Amino acid sequence: MKVTLSFEESESSDVSIMVDALRASTTITLALNKFKKIIPCFTPEEAFKLKYEVGGVIAGERNGKKIDGCDLGNSPSTLKDYETAEEILILTTTNGTRILESMKSKVLVGSMVNAKSAAYRSIELAQNHIDVVMAGVKGEFAIEDFLAAGEILYWIKNNSNDLEMSEYAQSAILASRDYESLKESILNSRTAKRLIELGHISDVELCCLKNITENVAIYENHELKLIND
Repeated sequence: MKVTLSFEESESSDVSIMVDALRASTTITLALNKFKKIIPCFTPEEAFKLKYEVGGVIAGERNGKKIDGCDLGNSPSTLKDYETAEEILILTTTNGTRILESMKSKVLVGSMVNAKSAAYRSIELAQNHIDVVMAGVKGEFAIEDFLAAGEILYWIKNNSNDLEMSEYAQSAILASRDYESLKESILNSRTAKRLIELGHISDVELCCLKNITENVAIYENHELKLIND
């Protein structure tokens, strides 16, 4: 099995795991406790149009800020406690949702909060190539995605035999092994600092938690659902 780590675009036509650690991957993962499906949209205009057509709740942000007119921001801590009778979440974010559409493989969503389960599911699905794909921030590398990817890759490495793992992927595993250092690095990342300035420290802290859920979303037919649904 080939295992790689990529930035923005997947190298695999088999299985990819999208990682946007702060905050889209965590929001998607935890929102599936509340919603039957999540529909990612790539512009706010598309999200508002879709809500008019199908109903649901809109969670949207740009540059860390809630979009005017949306029901919620891209806040996993808010969604965790959100109560609604609606079954659809419409999500539009700065980074994570924009890269889903370009992937040509089976796509799972991974983060710190579901790293172990995302790894196991990818092994179950893959035939020959798992690629962990970092979303980054506006086309730039983001350390939080690298470290969350390392946690996912660690569980892939420890639960599959005969792996051909790239050195980039191996480096992410090594970087993620000291959990206290990992948390400090994420909290001091430029993304986290901006979110904390905007009052979202609870989101950052939640996104740092390891393996608190077994939820894994799969992206199919332009929708995100729990993989076992």
